[in-house]
Order: sequence, then C-alpha cells, then structure tokens
Amino acid sequence: MKVLLVIASISFPIIMFYLQNKNMKFQFLFNIIAVISAVIFGSIASTSIFQILIDNAVFMTAIHGIFLNPFFLTTGAYLGVFFVYRLLILTMDER
Repeated sequence: MKVLLVIASISFPIIMFYLQNKNMKFQFLFNIIAVISAVIFGSIASTSIFQILIDNAVFMTAIHGIFLNPFFLTTGAYLGVFFVYRLLILTMDER
C-alpha cells in the first residue's frame, strides 16, 4: 500500500501536468478543485480543533481523531498532489 501511495504521488502530478498542457481548461479545473479542497480541509481542521478545545479534551487521541474523517483525508491528499503538480509547473517554467 505504501508503494502505491508513493507511485500515485509521483504519477498523478505528471498526468495533471500533461493534461493541462493539452487543454488549459484542465489547469482551471485543477485550481478550482484545489480551492474547494483547501476550504474543506481548513474548515474540518479548524472546527475539529475548536470542538476539542471546547470539550477540554486536549489529548493526542482526540486530536488525531481528525484523521478518521474521509473528507479531510481526501482533500488533504488532493492538496498534496496539487502542490507537487504546481512545483512541477514552476520547475518547467524556470528551465
């Protein structure tokens, strides 16, 4: 499973880079998805931490419970891939 995650984190940004070179609409789509993901990711993180502070349950297990949220994991995964994709664009532009 770990190997699959590493391969996906390398291959998806390359595929995204290829697609945005084929059609600029993909670049806009990837950016919109990233904005939506950032809002969802930040909202889940902030509301979860706020609830932990309100409940006065500041334990490592309570804080790490955020990783059980599939929306948090999905949006975080997309943002990770998106950052590598943007770094790839930046690298290719500076060549």
